Amino acid sequence: MGQKVNPIANRLGIIKGWDSNWYGGNNYGDILLEDSKIRQYLNTRLAKASVSRIVIERTLKLVTITICTARPGIIIGKGGQEVDKLKEELMKITDKDIQINIFEIKKPELDAVIVANNVARQIEGKIAYRRAVKMAIASTMRMGAEGIKIQVSGRLNGAEMARSEMYKEGRTPLHTFRADIDYAQAEALTKVGLIGVKVWICRGEVYGKKDLAPSFATSKENRANSGGNRGGNRPEGGGRGGRRRRNKNNA
Repeated sequence: MGQKVNPIANRLGIIKGWDSNWYGGNNYGDILLEDSKIRQYLNTRLAKASVSRIVIERTLKLVTITICTARPGIIIGKGGQEVDKLKEELMKITDKDIQINIFEIKKPELDAVIVANNVARQIEGKIAYRRAVKMAIASTMRMGAEGIKIQVSGRLNGAEMARSEMYKEGRTPLHTFRADIDYAQAEALTKVGLIGVKVWICRGEVYGKKDLAPSFATSKENRANSGGNRGGNRPEGGGRGGRRRRNKNNA
């Protein structure tokens, strides 16, 4: 089943949480449609902001929208003007109060949605699909992923007959439920038709019980605590050059 099902849906309730957190009751269909409109609107409006995930939480009169993005500056704008404008626009879609939280993704290379969209935009920009895919794989593996798999399908290089090509590196165990696999699908609109891009990224394995509620506050606190120590624990000798000098002295 792991090969056929969406890997995120397959892990819901095990190591993955839901992107919509609310109780529907009798208005379940209306609220679901509202969520879909909010996501569609935000993805279109913030197309250049590298949005990965939109988490919607609802109470009786408040809708909390958390936007996970690699470029928070584009969404926030000067002095938070863009956020206020966005809030007003979203209040027209829903008749409730809106609260917008912005969560920054520190490693966009390990996010399947951002990687898939980058490859699709490059293919649209007439960059050779093999080069775009191989560059994406190299940068993801460099950032510490356990494995990545990218599949491109369609009229590749403008060929008359559509085909699929898959490129892999490392391991992506789709049957292992504890494996944290991120998955995304994107489309590149080219002159010869649509080219589909699918990305699977394995970010390691999750042991023990995981809290499935969206806990962006704790992530922010952890980031604040560990933010000032970047590059501080560097080995003595200043990298390769220093090591080489020390060896010469020893010799």
